Parts: sequence; C-alpha cells; structure tokens
Amino acid sequence: MAPYWFWQQSIGVSNEAEALLNVAHLLLPRQTRKWLRQAYDGLRFDAAMRRFIANPGSALAPASPLLAELISAWGNSGWIANEGYLRACIASALASAGPTLECGSGLSTLLLGAVAQQHGQQHWALEHMPEWGIRVGRCADRHHLRAVKLHTAPLKTYAGYAWYDPPLSRWPCTFSLVVCDGPPAGTLGGRYGLAPIMREHLAPGCVILLDDAEREAEREIARRWQVELDASQQFVDDAKPFIQLVVSPRSARRATQVNGTDHGSYG
Repeated sequence: MAPYWFWQQSIGVSNEAEALLNVAHLLLPRQTRKWLRQAYDGLRFDAAMRRFIANPGSALAPASPLLAELISAWGNSGWIANEGYLRACIASALASAGPTLECGSGLSTLLLGAVAQQHGQQHWALEHMPEWGIRVGRCADRHHLRAVKLHTAPLKTYAGYAWYDPPLSRWPCTFSLVVCDGPPAGTLGGRYGLAPIMREHLAPGCVILLDDAEREAEREIARRWQVELDASQQFVDDAKPFIQLVVSPRSARRATQVNGTDHGSYG
C-alpha cells in the first residue's frame, strides 16, 4: 500500500494518484479500496480548501478549477449544491456587508464561513441532522473557520409548517445574505418558514438565494416570500436553477402590519 507521504505529494499530480487508485481497484479488497479513496479525497479537499481560504475570490475566475475540485473531493453526490449556485453564493457573500445565514449545512457552509472570516463577520448555519452537523463542524474546526456558527437542532412544528428552531437570542440582529438549501423536500411547508420566522432578522436589501428552483414547490414559496417580504425576485436559469430575492426595506414594517407578532401560518 502506498505510504501517507505519497498521497500528500500526489495532490498536485492527480493523474498519477488516480492511476494508482485504478490499480488498487483491481488488486485490493473492497474495504481497503474504499479507505484509500476516502483518504485521497480527504487530502484533495484539504489542499483545495486551503487555497480557497487564502483567496476566496479566486474561485470565481472563469478558468479556475477550484470549485470543481472542492465539489469532487467533498463527495455527497446528489445533495451537494451545484457549481453555479455555489458561485452565486460566494459572489453574494463577498459583496455582503454583514453576517450571513444558511438553511442547511455542507460544503457551502465552509466556503461562506471562509468569506465571512475574511470580512470579520459570522456565518450562521441551521442544521437538523446531527450526523451532518458533526461532519461540517469537524471540518470547520480543522480549517480554523471560527466564523462558522453551526446550530444543530431538530425541526420544529409551527402553524402548519415545520422549520428550524434558531437560537434567536444568541445571533446577530440582522443578516445581509441568506442561502436557503433546506429543509429537505417533503418537510411540512417545505422551506416557507424562513419568511415568518426570520423577517425581523433580515436587513434592508438582504439577498436570499433559494436553491432547487426547478421544483414547483420552491417557485411557489418564492412567490409567497416575494409578497410577504415585499421583495424583488429573479429566476436564474442555470444548469440547476435557483431564485434570487432581494428584501425591501419596507418588509419588516409590512410584516408587522399583516401578521402581527406571531410566526404566521402556512396554507
């Protein structure tokens, strides 16, 4: 078996490392092959993450392979955010003047946490799956991303919908960017809960990026948010579409007039 130093050296020579993994696929037991792949991907990810932390904006360069490398090495195929959506999240975070919030957690949490740390801000992420919160939290610790504030707790049932149970008393007064990639499809009310729970914590001009806009349920939620938050809406027809909303400065006053002080209802 190749020694650990070989994998470290091979990060910059991925073709050689991939060739060795292909040979291992033919010669080694399945569990050993799986361990080798995980170890290699872990080293690839850490190397790419260090490059991103050093200069987050460089990942947005048209010819940069950095985001593709991070996505490939992170794994979690089928659930990870699309590269176009990640680019929009990073660009919005780089332009953000305040704390940022994420509904769900994953690779995007680490990337947005790195941007927030560069800006001297915090990036909060809400997660309802303990095992996923542990993975993301450990990775954030390994890369010294102190700006990442990960809150893991079960979803809470409100008036006709379920959503996260955020630590409202502990976090910033307002957020200037919200990345919404959770809760998962099938949750009661979908992702609607962001508006009634968070409207008083969205700064004037807050940008909301809603993923999975190929689904009619997300488009309907965006239409409701547009009304309830007095927001503008733009459908981004990427390979995997998403929706960008920009909250009006009038939304907090309007929300109080329409819904009073409770958390609204879904339906």
